[in-house]
Amino acid sequence: MTTYEHYLRESAVSRKTIDVFLDENEPTWAKYDGEVGYTLGRYMPRDGIDGSSTISTSQDNGQRSSRLYAEQRCRINTYGNSFTQCHQVSDGETWQEYLAAHLGEPIRNFGMGGFGVYQAYRRMRRVETSPLGAKYAILYIWGDDHCRSVMRCRHAATHRWWNDENGRMFHGNFWSNVEMDLVSGSFTERDSLLPTPESLYKMCDAEFMVEALSDDLMVMLYAMERSDVEGDVAALKALAECLGVEGIDESDPDARRASVSALMRAYGFAASRYVVNEVGAFLREYDKQLMISLLCPTATDQVLRGHKRYDREFVDYLRAAGYLVFDMNEVHREDFKAFNLSVDEYRKRYWIGHYSPAGNHFFACSIKGMIADWLDPKPVTYRSDERIQDFEGYLPDVATGGGEPGVGVPAPHRCG
Repeated sequence: MTTYEHYLRESAVSRKTIDVFLDENEPTWAKYDGEVGYTLGRYMPRDGIDGSSTISTSQDNGQRSSRLYAEQRCRINTYGNSFTQCHQVSDGETWQEYLAAHLGEPIRNFGMGGFGVYQAYRRMRRVETSPLGAKYAILYIWGDDHCRSVMRCRHAATHRWWNDENGRMFHGNFWSNVEMDLVSGSFTERDSLLPTPESLYKMCDAEFMVEALSDDLMVMLYAMERSDVEGDVAALKALAECLGVEGIDESDPDARRASVSALMRAYGFAASRYVVNEVGAFLREYDKQLMISLLCPTATDQVLRGHKRYDREFVDYLRAAGYLVFDMNEVHREDFKAFNLSVDEYRKRYWIGHYSPAGNHFFACSIKGMIADWLDPKPVTYRSDERIQDFEGYLPDVATGGGEPGVGVPAPHRCG
């Protein structure tokens, strides 16, 4: 069994990796951010369907590049991790772009792979208090986002299996996080320990990684669960007492692993309850509306097999608290009934790890009705009280006064 200190020393990063990550002239999937660690860069990972590369770019304002109705007023901003960002598809294949095409208005994508719920919230605060703010916000919570919120540095938890491609795919560096104060028994919000590009080079120092993360209990729990690392049982017992759950059971390896997983999830879900309430209060203060979207690979697999989903209590909490919730796990449960397929065969229809373009399209088609009912006024494609008299602002030649019918754009069509 490896010591936690040794595990953290292993996570130190090469200087070359940081050089590439910070070099604005290098094509990288992520780019440094002093508050949330990183945001989307500009890169073409070879991770798409049929072995293709995907065009993954961001605009200068930080959102993922979009084309549809981009010049129109935006009413919806979206936040979350890689299923919001839509990793493994190109810019035009995101669920936001598919949905924009259907609704006739733009949807901004501020998702980023690797983010937890808290990091998405911090980005939301920054965007929604800027000129990019919108009336409606979607917070997409996926998989282990609950647990990521609590880490000070996710790279330390993933370094044994993630290939950062010599810096081009590096991410998970230090960011702002929320964690339990073991003295007060309440959550506290923390800014990033490395808030400048120059300070990021401290990640090259194994001693710093140990010093900065020795009491990061979520990274410790991940290491215990996935890499058979020793943990600080006393500190974890104190955490369990704060959460009102059982501590680590050291009676045998299976009991240890199960109790580590249970404590990790309890910590993550408690953090998400805290963060969601902060999100709700923040948006209400600015007279904005919130929708929470849920998808989790574990929960999806459980509902497809007819088992109880592990996040049931969290979902029930959200609904009881009055949040507007779109649950894609339940959509997949119902969709699965239409096929005579195994669970694995069904998943291949929509997933290639993340959603494929087909998966993002299915997601957009599934959420469209709830969004159309949510928006006031309704999207132009759902209004029944008026008819469009022209397509001003829709067709390039009408919007700009330029162009010529039959040359590059169709002639404007009038209704009525």
